[in-house]
Amino acid sequence: MKPFRTLDDVDVKGKRVLLRVDLNVPTENGHVTDTTRLERVAPTITEISAKGGKVVLLAHFGRPKGREAKDSLKPVAAALSQVIKKPVAFADDCVGEPAAKAVAAMKDGDILCLENTRFHKEEEKNDPAFVTELAKLGDIWVNDAFSAAHRAHASTEGLGHKLPAYAGRTMQAELDALGKALEAPARPVIAIIGGAKVSTKIDLLENLVSKVDALVIGGGMANTFLHAQGIGVGKSLAEKGLAPTALRILDKAEAANCAIILPVDAVVAFHFAANSPSHAFGLDAIPADGMILDVGPQSTVRIHAAIDDAATLVWNGPLGAFEMTPFDRGTVIAARHAAERTKAKKLVSVAGGGDTVAALNQAGVAGDFSYVSTAGGAFLEWMEGKPLPGVEVLKNRAISPNAENR
Repeated sequence: MKPFRTLDDVDVKGKRVLLRVDLNVPTENGHVTDTTRLERVAPTITEISAKGGKVVLLAHFGRPKGREAKDSLKPVAAALSQVIKKPVAFADDCVGEPAAKAVAAMKDGDILCLENTRFHKEEEKNDPAFVTELAKLGDIWVNDAFSAAHRAHASTEGLGHKLPAYAGRTMQAELDALGKALEAPARPVIAIIGGAKVSTKIDLLENLVSKVDALVIGGGMANTFLHAQGIGVGKSLAEKGLAPTALRILDKAEAANCAIILPVDAVVAFHFAANSPSHAFGLDAIPADGMILDVGPQSTVRIHAAIDDAATLVWNGPLGAFEMTPFDRGTVIAARHAAERTKAKKLVSVAGGGDTVAALNQAGVAGDFSYVSTAGGAFLEWMEGKPLPGVEVLKNRAISPNAENR
């Protein structure tokens, strides 16, 4: 049995489908500047429409405190219409008379976007009365917003207890990819974890050492581990107070037979600025006034070897200060190497997190990885081993006795 229900398990023809999507896209002066998330949800929308379902889109936008014009989904609905090349109607509320009238006017195959769910404070509180009001508008609920699945909000989780619940195609692809990466992976599994701070990724590291065969630690995080081992890191970013935590993680990794791969050399500069003069140093010779800003050439060779040994790669976070040349070099080279292995069908590669996606785009290889998640917080919580409310409610068990097919 599949672990969760999908669109393959339901006939949507003639049904009002409450479809939770991620329309939280970047805008400037009321215009959408990046349509990536709209393109991601397009297949689910067009499939339900083509099968004769009435597509009622639910989404949040920004962090409004009440109804704010700048956070209206109206311009996003217009941009979505351009992406899917079909009309997208708009209702200026997600509950009440405006929503009810707009839904009642729909014909099979029509697409309607309801106003920002977060205009109502009850959305984030997962208020039962608000969930009931939303549920009145649909016959089934489809969740296609993995990026919001770590939130137990009315439209991301509550509706799954009121209506028959299914995963949309984007959610399905994400869950399939993540399952291949950590839940039932081809082994050996390697994780590359980078970024600035250990403090934001303690849960992540502690979960991964029990699940992967090798863990590459890079970025500013690696400096904390090096410091914990008594290695001088000069003026580099390091959370020195977390040395005991770093040592605990190293001990857990050893107990779990997980190889920890830390830098063996580093690219050091004396100013935190793009194109600052820099030089590669061994770890025994980091200048006291220098800053580690990237992994060194010997470390890059070690990371390549680890990637070559792996059947599955999970990546979150850059290996250096990738926003600045030439300190993006370690990240870019490793990303391109992983992409080549993936294209050669020797590696399943899954990556996620905002900086990671930016780094893979910078390397020109985001399209070559097996799967790149744009989910951010949900991706991180999944990697930490935490249950995601918006996913748990989709699990393939008997539909809740409360579920109403209205």
